[in-house]
Amino acid sequence: MTTALHTAPPTASARLRALRPDWLDDPRVWRTEVLAGLVVALALIPEAISFSVIAGVDPAVGLFASFTMAVTISIVGGRRAMISAATGAVALVIGPLNREHGFGYLVAAVILAGAVQIALGALGVAKLMRFVPRSVMVGFVNALAILIFMAQIPEMHDVPWAVYPLLAAGLALMVFFPKVTRAIPAPLVSIVILTVVTVAAGIAVPTVGDKGELPSALPLPGLPDVPFTVDTLTTVAPYALAMALVGLMESLMTAKLVDEITDTRSNKTRESIGQGIANIVTGLLGGMGGCAMIGQTMINVKVSGARTRLSTFLAGAFLMVLCVVFGPVVSDIPMAALVAVMVMVTFATFDWHSIAPATLRRMPVGEIAVMVITVVGVVATGNLAVGVVVGSITAMAIFAKRVAHLVDVSAVTDPDGAGVVYTVTGALFFVSSNDLLTRFDFGGDPARVVIDLTGAHVWDASSVAALDAVTAKYEQRGKTVEIIGLNQHSARIHQSLSGQLTSH
Repeated sequence: MTTALHTAPPTASARLRALRPDWLDDPRVWRTEVLAGLVVALALIPEAISFSVIAGVDPAVGLFASFTMAVTISIVGGRRAMISAATGAVALVIGPLNREHGFGYLVAAVILAGAVQIALGALGVAKLMRFVPRSVMVGFVNALAILIFMAQIPEMHDVPWAVYPLLAAGLALMVFFPKVTRAIPAPLVSIVILTVVTVAAGIAVPTVGDKGELPSALPLPGLPDVPFTVDTLTTVAPYALAMALVGLMESLMTAKLVDEITDTRSNKTRESIGQGIANIVTGLLGGMGGCAMIGQTMINVKVSGARTRLSTFLAGAFLMVLCVVFGPVVSDIPMAALVAVMVMVTFATFDWHSIAPATLRRMPVGEIAVMVITVVGVVATGNLAVGVVVGSITAMAIFAKRVAHLVDVSAVTDPDGAGVVYTVTGALFFVSSNDLLTRFDFGGDPARVVIDLTGAHVWDASSVAALDAVTAKYEQRGKTVEIIGLNQHSARIHQSLSGQLTSH
């Protein structure tokens, strides 16, 4: 007699255990994530205060924004371990609105920008990232490293002489301490040691406290203090749209970079929507909004080795704890210690292989030009989005020119001289089709002309218009034209557009 074995369905607790990430049970991962979050929080403080100055708001506004952005995106974002907070790009976009109309309008723009980002994310704008070439990505990374370094120059100019040995000591600690142990992030060790030294020795150097007063309480939710009218909407909408686009571009580019560094994939649609949610939450709590921060993300992922959402969440949480509870201690951190961290981030971020002589000799000139143009565009404007757009447009133009030269037209006349067959190969589109008319001998060809497109592909209306023009010129001379070999897509576009593109 056979006894049937019945497996009991899993209990609710068993299902919850199955959903738990494996790293929750690994103390080494916890240590890495917690310490990484602490390092990032310390680095965020002076950055957030500086961006507040750019936007023309109180330092607490930038710190609140960094707190709410980091905590919210750690839950709703699509890229683990990426840091979002108040950023210079966003501050540059919305700063004029604050100066011209007041803080209430800035908050309204942040909330509206969040709504726009959610809409763009739902519409699949993240899929456009596939059109960003690698040369633009390399240029983006290198330009970012240059911008990070340039942002540190004011902290090294016209300062007490003691700043320079402290800076050198911080860099030395971060280079050599990992050779001793990687259990504790070298940036954290450097910050702690330099702070203790400056406080104990009474060395007078610029500190975090010199950047502005740290907040002493958590933010409270509320609606922006603006009239809810069409005039208000028309005032804030242009700034909100610009902020939404710049924020999404920086966030998606940073997510793509982290994907490459960690060899993992992110959900960029979720990240786009998550950025919108985070900005709405930030606006309702009186923050200035933000997006992904490449510098702090590099500290978190590349320098500290974080890989989970925990580090992002703790970066925001620690930021508020450090400001509200340990404000006096944090205020004593020398700026030299944080500048040293950011200089190390610069060197870790820059793609040195891309400018090696051996690499430059092998790279096509067009690829090098796109990389350089992207870097120049970013550094000249201080806006990552501008550089990426200019670089991508340049790459498309170079690609179009390169592909246009791959079109070939060859002619074979029948032995009896009654007809000629033109064989066209390559991609026919608005660039390559412009020269198509010059490849046919309208006056000298016999009465019957066959155009064989078996090896070609018709991509757009310009190509159809060019084929129509070729046909018309032959027909004006009393000759017949037959187009053969169209593939399914080419035949469909040719059939729907042929004869419809001219008014005469």
